[in-house]
Amino acid sequence: MQRGVDLLDGHLLRVLATVVEERSVSRAAARLHQTQPAVSGSLKRLREIFGDALLVRDGTAMVPTARAAGLASQARRALGELEALLVEPDEFVAADAEQRFRIASPDYISPSWIARLAQHVSIEAPHCRIELRALGPTFDFERALGDDELDLVIGNWPAPPEHLHISLLLEDDLVCLMAREHPLAQGASQISEADYLAAGHVVPVPYAMAQRGVVETYLGERRLGRDARVQVPYFGLAPSIAASTQLIFTTARHFAEYHARLLPLALLKAPEGFPRMRFYQLWHDRVHHSPAHRWLRGLVAQFGRELVAREDAKPVG
Repeated sequence: MQRGVDLLDGHLLRVLATVVEERSVSRAAARLHQTQPAVSGSLKRLREIFGDALLVRDGTAMVPTARAAGLASQARRALGELEALLVEPDEFVAADAEQRFRIASPDYISPSWIARLAQHVSIEAPHCRIELRALGPTFDFERALGDDELDLVIGNWPAPPEHLHISLLLEDDLVCLMAREHPLAQGASQISEADYLAAGHVVPVPYAMAQRGVVETYLGERRLGRDARVQVPYFGLAPSIAASTQLIFTTARHFAEYHARLLPLALLKAPEGFPRMRFYQLWHDRVHHSPAHRWLRGLVAQFGRELVAREDAKPVG
C-alpha cells in the first residue's frame, strides 16, 4: 500500500475527482485543459494503483464504481488540504496565490457581475482560477459545498439553508420584461396586478431542489397563480422569448436591465406589493476562516453592491 501512496500526487487526485464527476474522459480532459490521451493515461495509472476499474460502461454511458465514488470524495478533500498548504494561514497575497475558486450560480445573475469578478481576479490574482458551475434542480449544492466540490454559491432563496454560512449580497426589485410593442408597455411604468395575472408568462424551472421561486412563493401565499405559457430550463432564454412574443418575464432588475440593453424589450415595475429579491452567498464551515475565501467573498459582495448602485441611478420604464 505504501508504494501506491507514493505513486499518488495532486495531479492524479484531480484527474480522479474530475473523471468521476464528469463520467467522461473527454469532458474531464476539456475541464482540466488536457488532451484526452493524457487523461486516459492518468486514469490507467489510477486503475493500477487502486486495483479497480473506477469507471465502467453502462450501455452508452460511463458510471463510477462504488469504490470510485468514495475515492473521489476523499480526493476532493485531499486536494482542498493540499491547496491550503500553499496559503499562509494568516494572510492571502493575491498576486502570489495559486488557487482555484469554484462558484455555483443560477444564470439569472447579471453577466456583468461575473465579468467584473473575473476581471478583478485576473488582474489582482493572475495565478488563480475561477470555475463557474450552473445551479439546477438536480444539483445538490449543499452536499457539494460539504464535499469540497464547491467553495461558494451565489443565489436567491425565499428560505436560505440555515446550516450554511450566509451573507446577504444585495436586494433588488422585481420587474417585468416584455416586448416593446406589447400593449401593456405603451406609456406605462408599472403593471397592475390584474393585468399581470391575466397575461401569459415565460417561467424558468426552479434552480434548486425543494425551493419555489420568489414569485411563486408570493403568489402561492395569496392563493393566486400566473399563466405559465412557456417554461424554460435557463433564465438566459427567457428575455429572447419575451422580446418576440406577448409573454411577460418577471426577474430581478439588474438582470432585466442588462438584457433590455441588448434586445427590443420594455421594462415595467412589478405589481404593487411584489417582494424584492434577496441575493445571498453561501459557504461551508470548512472555508469560513480561510483568508483566500474571505478575500473572494469580499469581492463578490463588493461587485454586487456596485452593480445595484449603478442600476439605481437608471430610471425604470
